[in-house]
Amino acid sequence: MTIMKKITAFILIAFTSFSIQAQSSQRAKNFLAEVTKKVNNYKNISIDFSYNIQDGKNDNYNQNGSGHIDIQKDLYVLNFMGMKKIFDGKYVYTITSEDQEVTISKYDPESIDNVLPTQMLTFFNQGYDFQWDILQNIQGKQIQYVKLTPTDPKSNIKEILLGIDNQSKHIYNKIQVNKNGSKSILTVNSFKTDQPISKNHFTFTESMYPDYYINKID
Repeated sequence: MTIMKKITAFILIAFTSFSIQAQSSQRAKNFLAEVTKKVNNYKNISIDFSYNIQDGKNDNYNQNGSGHIDIQKDLYVLNFMGMKKIFDGKYVYTITSEDQEVTISKYDPESIDNVLPTQMLTFFNQGYDFQWDILQNIQGKQIQYVKLTPTDPKSNIKEILLGIDNQSKHIYNKIQVNKNGSKSILTVNSFKTDQPISKNHFTFTESMYPDYYINKID
């Protein structure tokens, strides 16, 4: 093969590869748009979840846990590792039964600690490149994975594999691999929508915690 033919073949392969990647990216983007649309259309969402954290430098470190969260627009109630968190639209109430303490703080949208659960369900819409990934059969469910790569080179995240139930378009799991070798896996065990929830469910009632220390930060 002449040099010119080799160069031509290389260019054709390069363009073909670029075209496949572009199609993969668009396919993933369209798929995640369906997921976002689904989430935004629900009146409320109730999720039971489990998580696993692995330290890439220490094979013996393996932390597991579980929790539950109810979400209605931006309002939420989170139960996680003996802690309860309520957001009523203005204040965040963190209730710790072990310490018998309630910490009340004003919601600050600029704080990294105040990321809303609704944003966590659609976090992929900003700051990531998308690629179509593998399809797996997990316990009878067809789980389609999308690989997310941070666009910020300074990000501590190497990549995220987001598993979506192909039928319901609900998030099944999130596998995050960090640059330091650590990994976290969050798995949705139950995803219920439009449940009957009382109007006071997202309201903190101080009288329910008579022996608790109330710590008002602001």
